[in-house]
Amino acid sequence: MKTLSNFAIIFSFFSAFLLSVSWASTNHTSHQAFVQCLESHSNPTNPISAVLYSPYNPSYSSVLQDYFRNLRFNKSTIPKPRLILTALHVSHIQAAIICAKAHRMQMKIRSGGHDYEGISYWSKNPNFFILDMFNFRSINVSIEDETASVEVGAATGELAYRIAEKSRTHAFPPGVCPSVGVGGFITGGGYGNLMRKYGLSIDNVIDAQIIDVNGRLLDRKSMGEDLFWAINGGGGSSFGVLLSYKIKLVRVPNNVTVFTAIRTTHDESFTSFTDLVYRYQEVAHKLPKELFIRLILDVVNGTKTNKGTVNGTKTNRGTFLAMFLGNSQDLMSVMNKHFSELALRQTELKEMRWIESILYWYWTDLATPVDALLHTLPRGSNCFKRKSDYLKRPIPKQGLEYIFKKMVELESVVNLTFNPYGGRMAEISPSEKPFPHRAGNIFKLQYATNWKDPGEEAAHLSSTRKLHDYMTPYVSMAPREAFLNYRDLDIGINHNGRNSYLEGAVYGVKYFKDNFNRLVKIKTKVDPDNFFRNEQSIPVLPWKK
Repeated sequence: MKTLSNFAIIFSFFSAFLLSVSWASTNHTSHQAFVQCLESHSNPTNPISAVLYSPYNPSYSSVLQDYFRNLRFNKSTIPKPRLILTALHVSHIQAAIICAKAHRMQMKIRSGGHDYEGISYWSKNPNFFILDMFNFRSINVSIEDETASVEVGAATGELAYRIAEKSRTHAFPPGVCPSVGVGGFITGGGYGNLMRKYGLSIDNVIDAQIIDVNGRLLDRKSMGEDLFWAINGGGGSSFGVLLSYKIKLVRVPNNVTVFTAIRTTHDESFTSFTDLVYRYQEVAHKLPKELFIRLILDVVNGTKTNKGTVNGTKTNRGTFLAMFLGNSQDLMSVMNKHFSELALRQTELKEMRWIESILYWYWTDLATPVDALLHTLPRGSNCFKRKSDYLKRPIPKQGLEYIFKKMVELESVVNLTFNPYGGRMAEISPSEKPFPHRAGNIFKLQYATNWKDPGEEAAHLSSTRKLHDYMTPYVSMAPREAFLNYRDLDIGINHNGRNSYLEGAVYGVKYFKDNFNRLVKIKTKVDPDNFFRNEQSIPVLPWKK
């Protein structure tokens, strides 16, 4: 019996070994066939072999990690791409689409790698590759007709620099992180501190180029208005491979004014921290369009004051960060009239060029030269988690005190950021673009936590989700709205199987509300077999005519 038992163990081990060898052999054969397909379909004048990186290539890891923004997903347990294609030419993208369909490879499209959940560079499906668009980064600015053409791999900081290079008084509504890729930023409805004056990035797009599922290069005229509508806020990677945008430039003054005003629970320059935050909620979305004031709430150690606060005691802090399209005297007048409770001091105001304000908002030393925007990379190597919400009315004072208390009690520090709406944002119809969060919203909220030690992940994720739960009574409901560019897999994942539409509707109505079903119809028309898919892509209809 013992001999039979030993034989069974050996046989099982040998069978498993043969299966693993067989799988590896099949996998290698499949990989080689895919590469051969790419090479045979690429234009000989632009050979594709020089921009293919397999795990056997010594540069593979650096190419993968150069745009690996969230280290939460850089784990050995998470599948890595079979191949990275750093396309240099349109023919490379067309070949990638043809061959991925033929060999049933999932394509992940990456421009800047800032997707908060990393779905542009990882997948639970091990049979995937990355189409990396970072080489598509040309920018052409025309001050004469106040437009610019920009490819999707350029960073928003590069775009801002090239505009400022031509004109001090022109801009584009950028984000506040200059290393974000233009492609994902625009197509997800990216915003910045000019949105109360000029709306979102997508509100200033004139034209676009995309390669569809059949490999056709299309512009606005040839793609049609439905598809053009969808890729301006609906997430372009659900519909094709975006190449470039033509954008409308906006006017800014010679100098803008910024300020950072930090206030804490025990600050003596005002009576009540709760009253201050409540007043901010009342006025920030009603201020002149030229003024955008962000509020970041977090928790820090206190300092000793004559009120008896002891150093080391956890204290709620509010950081008020502002951009004003005007001079410091006019800003001080607006603040004294509408928000005197902040007790803003003249010494807290700084005038500068618009291009310099981008570095200021990025928490960069003011001595940093603006050409640093041509080389912006994300700071450090962090793991992080983000979530979002929308506020329809001010959180009552009792609610604020409850949230302040809960923030202090959390195991990890979670920032809660208020971005005011109103102004131009309230003037645009919720159906004009796929992005529906317009009139009726007074703030977009972001929950943010960062960490370096992988062992701290559970605590940070738990703290972020708890704060999000604590906010439930105060934010939008039915649906609880969310912002696509603050990607959050907690609100739903699509396995892209038989239940794809139902799974997609779970997160889709939160991101797009009533625009979701129009996006689905367009998706079904332009990509009926759901080739362009990811964990939160737009699904196709469960039936096709």
